[in-house]
Amino acid sequence: MPVLTEQEARAVTARAFLRAGVAPDLAEAAALHLTLTEMMGITTHGLSRVSSYIGRIRAGGIEAGARPAFEAVAPALIRGDAAQGLGAGVAQLALARTMEAARETGIAACFLRNATHFGAIAPLSLVAAEVGFASLVTANSAPMLAPPGGRGVAVGNAPTGIGLPHMGGRHVILDMALSVAARSKLRGAAERGETVPDSWALDAEGRPTTDPKAALKGVLQAIGGRKGAALAVTLDLMAAGLAGAAMLSDVGDNHADPSRRPDVGQMFLVIDAARLMPPDVLAQRLDHAAGIVGAVPPVPGGAPPRLPGARAMAALRQARAVGIDLSAGLLNELQELAG
Repeated sequence: MPVLTEQEARAVTARAFLRAGVAPDLAEAAALHLTLTEMMGITTHGLSRVSSYIGRIRAGGIEAGARPAFEAVAPALIRGDAAQGLGAGVAQLALARTMEAARETGIAACFLRNATHFGAIAPLSLVAAEVGFASLVTANSAPMLAPPGGRGVAVGNAPTGIGLPHMGGRHVILDMALSVAARSKLRGAAERGETVPDSWALDAEGRPTTDPKAALKGVLQAIGGRKGAALAVTLDLMAAGLAGAAMLSDVGDNHADPSRRPDVGQMFLVIDAARLMPPDVLAQRLDHAAGIVGAVPPVPGGAPPRLPGARAMAALRQARAVGIDLSAGLLNELQELAG
């Protein structure tokens, strides 16, 4: 299996986006985002997504020549327009702009409209944590959940991430969405002819189903039932309602139609943690929290409990030490896209 360094992976990815017509700063930012995603072990949202994003560029669902614009409407509040640009790159630029403001004010937020899918949130939390920022990022997405009490699709699964910085690199990073399972898992099960747990989705009639094909025609289940569905609706309104982006079922699904522009809304909130306490004190507190969690007996046959992000940070350290394992097929695909 081919092994790449972080810089090699970023370089070939950036070249692929540049060749597709993406501006250099967005291409580099997207390459950073997707490479870190891969290194953190989130391979479903990592370098394998390059070809699909370029496919959406070619189809018109992502604007290759987009130039995102940011406006400070208050010292700690930024309004942004992603111009339907490459989501992974625009998100990193929005995060950087928000952190720049928070260096002055201690806390800052950016609300972004006309955005496209940015993939995993974990690399955003990581980039913020590595320079001392706590973060909260959320977004809406193409509809796949029912609202509380409903059986029809009306809201996305509200991807949400939280990060806390640790000066020793043991950052706490939560990256999750509010569906019990991702649609990609349903698609994979359908392709393999497998069944799925009946807690994952409802069919078109609103009944729990183990048939992934029926599930894909119905709705995904929200975590926590009605409470999770209500949270998904509220986060959608927070991220998109305040940003001026499409909301709920108005969000375009450019997975199903790569030519459709989704107009996603995204929110980035960062806190300069050192304003609240010295970095070494916060690190000690996070280590203490890790000890409390780790001391809890595991469920039968399970691994010891740990703080969110521990597995991703271990994967990142491993990748930085020995390189990034890619399949020959994926590497060939990236090299062909890069030219």
